[in-house]
Amino acid sequence: MDKKPRPAHTRRDDIVKKFTSEVVKKERRKIRGLQQEDKTVWFGLGMFGVVGWSVAIPTLIGVAVGLWIDRTWPSQYSWALMLLILGVTMGCMNAWYWVRKGGIEKEEPFDDEGEGQS
Repeated sequence: MDKKPRPAHTRRDDIVKKFTSEVVKKERRKIRGLQQEDKTVWFGLGMFGVVGWSVAIPTLIGVAVGLWIDRTWPSQYSWALMLLILGVTMGCMNAWYWVRKGGIEKEEPFDDEGEGQS
């Protein structure tokens, strides 16, 4: 089963289309970055703090409740450890939410005319 090679002009058209798509995508990202004046260094530091606290608070609450359960109702299982893991998991999901909410929206797909699809 021999595959026939594609003609050179078809491969070239594919390369040009891919290159054009990448250039348009990068230009849109650059323009969007210039338009978003509120996203400064302070915004980044604030986001860093929000993400940190959104993981730390559920983790500490989980450990505190777990220690209280361990002291109140002793058992062979460590509730502090289980709720620590649950707190970290919930905190990471919470942090993911805040990062997605503060991030840049998805880029529009590129079509053949050079315009994004509306």
